[in-house]
Amino acid sequence: MTISWIQASILGIFASLSSMPGMAGSTIGNYTLGRPLVGGLVCGIVLGDMKTGIAAGVAMQLVYIALVTPGGTVSADLRAVSYIGIPLAMVAIHAQGLSATSANAADLAKSMGTLVGTVGTVLFYGTATMNLVWQHMGWRAVEKGDFKKLYAVDWGYPWISHLFFSFIPTVLMTHFGSSAVQALKTALPMDGIPMKTLFTVGALLPCVGIAILLKQIVEGPLDFIPFFVGFTFAASLKLNLVSVTVVSLIFAMIFYKLDMAISTNKQPVASSSGGAVIDDDEEEEDI
Repeated sequence: MTISWIQASILGIFASLSSMPGMAGSTIGNYTLGRPLVGGLVCGIVLGDMKTGIAAGVAMQLVYIALVTPGGTVSADLRAVSYIGIPLAMVAIHAQGLSATSANAADLAKSMGTLVGTVGTVLFYGTATMNLVWQHMGWRAVEKGDFKKLYAVDWGYPWISHLFFSFIPTVLMTHFGSSAVQALKTALPMDGIPMKTLFTVGALLPCVGIAILLKQIVEGPLDFIPFFVGFTFAASLKLNLVSVTVVSLIFAMIFYKLDMAISTNKQPVASSSGGAVIDDDEEEEDI
């Protein structure tokens, strides 16, 4: 499997649209096109293998499921993960002769995505640094009262930043990187220690994404119950992603109904004698 210049150019355009700040907007660009789950579909369509692309994207999404960029701080660049890591992972999976849905293919995709995502932070900060030049030009235009120039500062000049730090690196790394990945087949055989180490590390990486997600949303011990039940269903009943989503929706509705019932019971009630508003807790204490 190889990546042509045309395919690499299309991937470079999507990398530009999904970068932060995305040319398609933060919601559509960074938080939609930039996610590996969506990027895997795009890469699969561009490279002509949707099954492998989606499988690699799902595997990488587990690692970065809770990744955010607070204050511009980023530990990994999803633009690079989605549109550099996934294509190279697809080439590696084909080169090693792995099945797209096998565990080894998923572990290989996770390892390559993490490697490229860390390298991609350089592209992220390079884009942000060059954008400071346009920001300075915008402030000078404001001081001079030339507000029409702000349109070019906001919508035109940032494309130069994305050209240097999104489009060109993606095109070069995907096109020439595919040849390098093909060479790994000879240099790193499947039964060798390097490939086994790569698979082992890749199998552990989803724990990082799940741990970050739990740290953000778990507030008490009872919040762990839906996670344990979901993992139990997935492991014992072999449920797919759609089935797990339906089960999680059921739990969400149960918790919502319970919260609404508790909040309703805690609302103040009117006294039958004088119409005064009293609280349930105070009424129980009086009794």
